Amino acid sequence: MILEPIQRPGLTDKTKIAYEQFERLVIEIKKKKLPEEIKRVINKHITHLNSVRDTGRTLRNEIRKEQSKIVGVLAQKLKIVPKNYFKKTWFVLGMMVFGLPIGAALGVSLGNMAFLGIGLPIGMSIGLAMGSNMDKKAKQEGRQLDIEL
Repeated sequence: MILEPIQRPGLTDKTKIAYEQFERLVIEIKKKKLPEEIKRVINKHITHLNSVRDTGRTLRNEIRKEQSKIVGVLAQKLKIVPKNYFKKTWFVLGMMVFGLPIGAALGVSLGNMAFLGIGLPIGMSIGLAMGSNMDKKAKQEGRQLDIEL
């Protein structure tokens, strides 16, 4: 069984939004069948978050950290991801993995390194396309959480 985040009345606007998003993430996770070891890891992160006494910036930072760790565990171990997870990940990877080498190749072949910047939007487009396809595949296979982070 996955633990519930404790109720926290009186949060500031930004922290309240982050906390409600975390609560929605927990609700979505509960809908999935998870192995006991993964449930224990998730419970450890929820317990840590529940132990934070601050209601401001410190809590908001801890929410982001714990949420990121939980999503990372789910993505790495079970390939369960939130909506647009791969699209956001491959957006940057596309620029780095494809865009820079394409731009460098153009710059060298044309003798002007100013063309290095042309590769970045090309790589970004490739990354977005790859990420979108991976997100679509995750949804078809039932590995997508109904929440966007």
